[in-house]
Formats: sequence, C-alpha cells, structure tokens
Amino acid sequence: MSSKISPLAEFTKGIWKDNPVMASLLGLCPVLAVTNAAMNGLAMGLATTFVLVTSSLIISALRNFIPHQVRIAGYIVIIATFVTVADRFLAAFMPDISASLGPYIPLIVVNCLILGRQEAFSSKNGIGRSLLDSLGMGIGFTLVLITLGVIREILGSGSIFGAAIMGDWFTPWMVMILPPGAFLTLGILIALANWFNDPSSSLTSPRSKDKGAAS
Repeated sequence: MSSKISPLAEFTKGIWKDNPVMASLLGLCPVLAVTNAAMNGLAMGLATTFVLVTSSLIISALRNFIPHQVRIAGYIVIIATFVTVADRFLAAFMPDISASLGPYIPLIVVNCLILGRQEAFSSKNGIGRSLLDSLGMGIGFTLVLITLGVIREILGSGSIFGAAIMGDWFTPWMVMILPPGAFLTLGILIALANWFNDPSSSLTSPRSKDKGAAS
C-alpha cells in the first residue's frame, strides 16, 4: 500500500498527519520527561532520529534475511547498537546534555516509536522509502519535543535555549518545569492540533450532532 504514496507524502506524513506524538501518542516517556528545556528536547529528538534512521536502513536492507521467528529480538539488537553510539557520543562531546538527559538516551532502545516503525514499515519496504519514512517520523518527533521545550522553558524559566529573554518583571511558572506542566502543555498542543485538523468536530457537541441527525 505504501508504494502508492508519493515520496514527498511518505516523508511529510510523519511531520504532521501521522506525527508519532500528536497523532499516535508514541514515545511519550521522553516527550514528557526531558522537555523542561528546549536544548534537552532538541538533543533527545536528534538522538532518537539518528537511531530511527540508521536502524531503519539496516533493517530494511536485511529484511529478507532476518528469520521471522526472531525478528523482534533482531530489531532490538540493531536498535541497541545505534543507541549505544548515540549515548557514547553525547557522553564524550556533550557531557552536560548527557547528564541532563540521564537514563532517557539508553531507554531509546525500548521507545515504541522506533520498534513500531521497524515492524510496521522498514521490515516491509525498501531502503529508499524506509529512509523517507524514518526521516519524516524523526523530524516530526523532534519538532514536538522542541516546541514543548521552548514553551516550558519560557514559562518556567524565562529563557530559551539557556538565554534569558524575560525581564525582572517576569515570575517563572514553576509548574511548567515539573511533570504537571508537561502533561498540561502536551494536552493543549494535541487539542489545538485536533481542532486545526477538523475544526467543526471539536466545536460541535455530541448532543447537537444528535439533534441535527434527528431533524
């Protein structure tokens, strides 16, 4: 079925229409945990995208050689290899960010977004389409993390990417850098995305719909 989709649509679907966070609610653990700062969201998004793209390319190339009975274990081994590369890279060259992200980089191994795309797409499609799919999904995931991080950092710390942008008059909303702030911000973003995709459905109550159908 995916072969009927144009390459551009294959790439852009993960950015908005099938965004892994906004549409499918995948990978919410890092989305909620690390987005108290924009830089953390950017780093986690890039690390996840790196693992998603590289593992998708390898699994797509080996899809006819991995035995069906052990495919999930094989996918996890491949994913874990690239997660280790990302984790060691951050620890060596960006130790502060690595410390901020803590265990959430190693936990990319069990991110349902990555394993799900391998099982649902890369294992069934060629390298070209797998590359487009993984890039689009990774970019969409990263954009959501950056958006959440920017909003929470501005309201919770008065800064953006570590640079102060609010004056002395601003009182930080401490709740925004705590878990409740993550849930609240993500819920508002998902509601806005759903309204943007279908304004009429969110503005019409079920009762009014029933009355309209009866008339």
